[in-house]
Amino acid sequence: MSNDDGHDDGHDDGYFGEDVAGRYDADTSEEFDPGVVRRTVDFLADQAGGGRALELAIGTGRIAVPLAERGVPVAGIDMSRAMVARLRAKPGGRDIPVTIGDIATTTAEGYAAGTAEGNASTDGTAGGNASTDGNGNGDGGGYALAYLVFNTVMNLATQESQVACFRNAAAHLRPGGRFVVEVMVPELRKIPHGQNVVPFHTGPDGCSYTVYDTVTQDATCHYVTVTEDGRGQVTSTPFRYVWPAELDLMAQLAGMRLRERWAGWSREPFTQDSTRHVSVWEKEAV
Repeated sequence: MSNDDGHDDGHDDGYFGEDVAGRYDADTSEEFDPGVVRRTVDFLADQAGGGRALELAIGTGRIAVPLAERGVPVAGIDMSRAMVARLRAKPGGRDIPVTIGDIATTTAEGYAAGTAEGNASTDGTAGGNASTDGNGNGDGGGYALAYLVFNTVMNLATQESQVACFRNAAAHLRPGGRFVVEVMVPELRKIPHGQNVVPFHTGPDGCSYTVYDTVTQDATCHYVTVTEDGRGQVTSTPFRYVWPAELDLMAQLAGMRLRERWAGWSREPFTQDSTRHVSVWEKEAV
């Protein structure tokens, strides 16, 4: 049962509980730069083509809120009530319908294939911005766009769950709808011979590093933070790195084909030296 603030006392928020949600939007990484957010929203709005969009792992609404402000009807799925509570606190956030659940298996509430139903919130708050105005919103009962950004596909720590996520995205799309994923290219070239650790942050506030297993494709990130009283605090999060070609196969298994791939939201060419990619797959007609 949900409280008025969207929290469920017995619900597991996974690795994105209150401690993470409380500081998430204060992140200083590139993805939170207003210019990067603007380019991301530009790209996604173009891919939606006037239709409605579904964000998998909508979180605090870093992308969903400005995308909705752009006029794109947005709904979301997320397993963390703590993150969604931050979304609800933002201007316009309560108007975005969110379904609480696993992005690999959860159906957006109110979605029904073959109908033009809108989406309803199931997180204890009001919400509903779906449209059936003849501009493609709700056409065929599916979304024009589903998207998953900021390496979040790697939070699905098994190949099976990643495949399931692609199938779930495809199930929500109308024929011709698009699935956009932003994710890093695995950094295996950075691993020194005979080692399996890649540091990605060092400073007076702590350090962070990834431990790779090239057999299972596990990439567990460890974060060591120096607290104000000088003690060390350690947290760890498991990820599964995934190659672009493997994602293409997952899309194929879900009935989608690669439409385009870029090195970033500004459509920079994707090359062998690219460190990340923004890929777009299109759902094939039945």
